[in-house]
Amino acid sequence: VQLQASGGGQVQPGGSLTLSCHAFGGAFSDFAMGWFRQAPGKKRQFVAAIDRGDGRTYYADSVKGRFTISRDIAKNVGYMQMNSLIPEDTAVYYCAADPTIEVIRTTTRPDYWGQGTLVTVSS
Repeated sequence: VQLQASGGGQVQPGGSLTLSCHAFGGAFSDFAMGWFRQAPGKKRQFVAAIDRGDGRTYYADSVKGRFTISRDIAKNVGYMQMNSLIPEDTAVYYCAADPTIEVIRTTTRPDYWGQGTLVTVSS
């Protein structure tokens, strides 16, 4: 499975962005999908995940209520809508996929990774 992330950019505080993650060579229906981010000088951290079966979603506390993860199985695309962005959200964002949701929720070792897309929140 190859993942391709897109949608990053520069936005002012309070603004919104939507990230996309296209999957090639595999079906999102077979995988849990998630987003991670890595700020300069910091470790990669979990942001959000969506399970493959029932589509249950999970969020890091720092983004709960502001970010929404979703997927379009027919199109094999995952999304993350980011609202009310703050400077602390500035990071390279990575999408990832794994057969097991717990691997995405609790580790930084999913089987598949997309390339990063940079999100900069600055006035």
